[in-house]
Amino acid sequence: MSMKRRKFIGLSAGAVGALGFSASSYARILGANDRINVGFMGTKSRGMGLLGSFTKMQGVNLTHNCDVDSRVLEKTHNAIIKAGFEPPKSDKDIRRILEDSTLDALVIAAPDHWHATAGVMALEAGKHVYVEKPLSHNPHEGEIFVSAQNKYKKIVQMGNQQRSSAESIELMILIEEGLLGNIYRAETWYGNDRGSIGNGNLASAPNWLDWNLWQGPAPRRPYKDIYVHYNWHWFWHWGTGEICNNAAHELDIARWAMGLDVPEKVSVTAGRNFHTTDDWEMYDTMEVRYDFPGDKTVEWVGNSCNKVNRFGRGRGTLLLGTNGHAIVDRAGYEIYSTDGTLLRERKAQNRAVNTNDLV
Repeated sequence: MSMKRRKFIGLSAGAVGALGFSASSYARILGANDRINVGFMGTKSRGMGLLGSFTKMQGVNLTHNCDVDSRVLEKTHNAIIKAGFEPPKSDKDIRRILEDSTLDALVIAAPDHWHATAGVMALEAGKHVYVEKPLSHNPHEGEIFVSAQNKYKKIVQMGNQQRSSAESIELMILIEEGLLGNIYRAETWYGNDRGSIGNGNLASAPNWLDWNLWQGPAPRRPYKDIYVHYNWHWFWHWGTGEICNNAAHELDIARWAMGLDVPEKVSVTAGRNFHTTDDWEMYDTMEVRYDFPGDKTVEWVGNSCNKVNRFGRGRGTLLLGTNGHAIVDRAGYEIYSTDGTLLRERKAQNRAVNTNDLV
């Protein structure tokens, strides 16, 4: 295997927090080919960011492009060519993309309801998968996805941005060395000032959007002019709410730091307190408590429409240990003793790089 491919896989592994693949995992990526043929599904926003990261990597071919918005499809097609690659195979239908035997790996950045379905389809077609968080729209689909990976033995990686930052990784090393002692509790939070999404109008889908393919595996609903491209997050059919849209980052850091697996008990209080006459279906305020073995707890407080800051931060994770506590977010971390003395501080040197260092 070439050094280029080793570099690709190493970067990819570090990006999602798996500290490295074994040599046997490396060998499973491609076999004898020197360049990885990568396709993208969903390139409106997050997908375009991922694509930009891939264009900077050696040993990678950007060969396939899929989006159900014809405007986005064309824009991405041209962006790939402008980046110096051959014209990709561009198609709005992921099924036709996956039929191509030359494709090695699929990057999935479509809406949440597509994640598990597209991932399983890719595995069945013999492709490796990189999927943005969340892994699935619901737990059952996640279990199906995991079973498919076990069956087809391809590599699946889930992107979770904050895990890829150098500051987060450095903090985890310090925690493993015992700087905080026994971490018994984590408090995580997210605050925003999201406005009303309004009340959508039933209408024919615009000619640039294949509404049937956009819905994909979800139950069918008539098109409204407020769903695409972002407000789907707040509808049960397609989205996963703020907890998977944003809390996933902080909860991941908490569980990582505390070495936690599955909680014994989960308690939730949630409600809709803002803009209550618009079409937003989900909660906008939520408190979740996770109780783990060993008297360890993790809490998340989410305020989608009330920008509450803690420690001067709109989002973050507080780790409470027997030797002190740490506060970490995307800007870096601070470590304090039990008497409140600042012991160590690290600021993110390049937040843009940290955000995009996923692949």
